[in-house]
Amino acid sequence: MRNLFEAIPEHLPDEITEILLESKGMRIERIVSQGHASPEGFWYDQAEDEWIVLLAGRAGLQFEQEPDIREMKPGDCLHIPAHRRHRVAWTGAGVATVWLAIFF
Repeated sequence: MRNLFEAIPEHLPDEITEILLESKGMRIERIVSQGHASPEGFWYDQAEDEWIVLLAGRAGLQFEQEPDIREMKPGDCLHIPAHRRHRVAWTGAGVATVWLAIFF
């Protein structure tokens, strides 16, 4: 057994991505951010569907061809279809932003 909020460093110079479980056609990751964002001009364009839930912190998620950034707070979840281009516009500074991402 483990806790998704354990082993989070106080200061995160780099975002942490760790695979929690992987099986044929499915992967579950814990992502921990703190003031991180996707590089300017970078868009994720994944071959897999992704379902994310924000467990702690705050974040802004931006989709290509959408003018507004979607602000996420704890408990917010979202399905991102394969090849739906998106990026992390921002994550809260000074507090850990914890995501759970399921790829399928």
